[in-house]
Amino acid sequence: MTRRVRVRFAPSPTGEPHVGNIRTAVFEWLFARRHGGDFIVRIEDTDQARKVEGAVESILDSLRWLGLDWDEGPDKNGPYGPYYQSQRLPLYKEVAGTLIASGRAYECYCSSERLKEMRDEQAKRGQPPGYDQRCRTLSDVERERARASGTVPVVRFAMPTEDSTTVRDLIRGDVSFENRLLDDFVILKSDGFPTYHLAHMVDDHHMEISHVIRAEEWLPSLPRHWQIYEALGWEKPHFAHVPIILAPDRSKLSKRHGATSVREYQEMGYLPQAMVNFLALLGWSLDDKTEVMSAQQMIDNFSIDRISKSPAIFNIEKLDWMNGHYIRGSSNEALAEALLAFWKKYPPDGFSALPGKAMLVRIVPLIKERLKKLNEAAGLIRFFFADVPYEPGDLVQKGMDTEAAHRALGASLSALTGVQAFDAATLEGALRPLADQLGLKAGQLFGTLRVAVTGLKVSPPLFETMELLGREKTVASVKKAIARLTTP
Repeated sequence: MTRRVRVRFAPSPTGEPHVGNIRTAVFEWLFARRHGGDFIVRIEDTDQARKVEGAVESILDSLRWLGLDWDEGPDKNGPYGPYYQSQRLPLYKEVAGTLIASGRAYECYCSSERLKEMRDEQAKRGQPPGYDQRCRTLSDVERERARASGTVPVVRFAMPTEDSTTVRDLIRGDVSFENRLLDDFVILKSDGFPTYHLAHMVDDHHMEISHVIRAEEWLPSLPRHWQIYEALGWEKPHFAHVPIILAPDRSKLSKRHGATSVREYQEMGYLPQAMVNFLALLGWSLDDKTEVMSAQQMIDNFSIDRISKSPAIFNIEKLDWMNGHYIRGSSNEALAEALLAFWKKYPPDGFSALPGKAMLVRIVPLIKERLKKLNEAAGLIRFFFADVPYEPGDLVQKGMDTEAAHRALGASLSALTGVQAFDAATLEGALRPLADQLGLKAGQLFGTLRVAVTGLKVSPPLFETMELLGREKTVASVKKAIARLTTP
């Protein structure tokens, strides 16, 4: 590559960051880092009517969470700024003027009513919708008359009407489009704001973008952009249009399939490294077998020619599996830190205060194997920090009656107060024989004890849990349970 690699992630601030858009950002970031290039964030906010308050912050926060650091952007100014399109309007007007002067663009004075009538007539005739070039052939007199009427024009690009435009895509190869099927599209609106067709490529040129990696929905627009580059005599970047992401039923991924915003996955407790790994595999692969890769492994091996042409399927079960894999692979200290950071952002119910890191490091080994997402942890370990309410009947296991549960708790209390060492192995050695002595199954005895000690029917390993709770708290919990069964 002779040009320095410079790629841009250019979202519109129209809502929460969609997983499809962020997947594209992952590809761009990996490509830039693979080639020692620059990853730029540019906010395409020219559609002011659709702009959503707080959307920019949400997008940038999502990139930060995923570790997709950028070299230039809204909060990291560089030599090619500003990085908001709304602050670059004079540049777009200047380029539009250049195109008009060269005869490759023209002012269009058609009213919205006239355009609607045109489209309705085209629909009646079964013709594809498209501008009929009326203002392209206005005489000087007609143009002066239109200006004098006070009508504020839009600017349209004059597409060639013959031959075809062949464009090069790094994923799909050469793709040809018949020029007669592409109408004269608007590049500058009457309010002075550019459309995407003009703004993005003017910015890409002035920011020296070498590669444009974007969703395949923009592939049909590429001949339009190609022709603008030709008209201006600018060097074209390399284009790569990545496949769309589909739901498991192969329909467009939407809210009815579950979360679509990256922020929702953060709130559900997915680890950022798992999310990046998962998103990278939506359309790209290292080989036919490798699934779990660190960010550095993906950087070292990423290439555009490994991106598929076919749609990628968003499989939530695979994401859950991958997230669980990353959780189990985390050190106890790293997982404790991840939980504390998660709870700081999304406070769990039932915690009067967040636990200390030292205690949490001792607890996480008890839940690591069964944890798929960080948001599941609080419910599994809440009893360490607060009393968990339960019904007395929960102490009575299947095949037992209240009297049997009462005897089981009484015998367990004697054993718990009698052991000298209060560690998991000693506790198991003292309590397991009680089941046979009481004529119970081990599951019945331990089920009763589990509810008494934790308030839960399902909890981390019982003996290790009691060891961490300590003798005083464990004994107190069993005494309370006996009292609840005794009190009518």
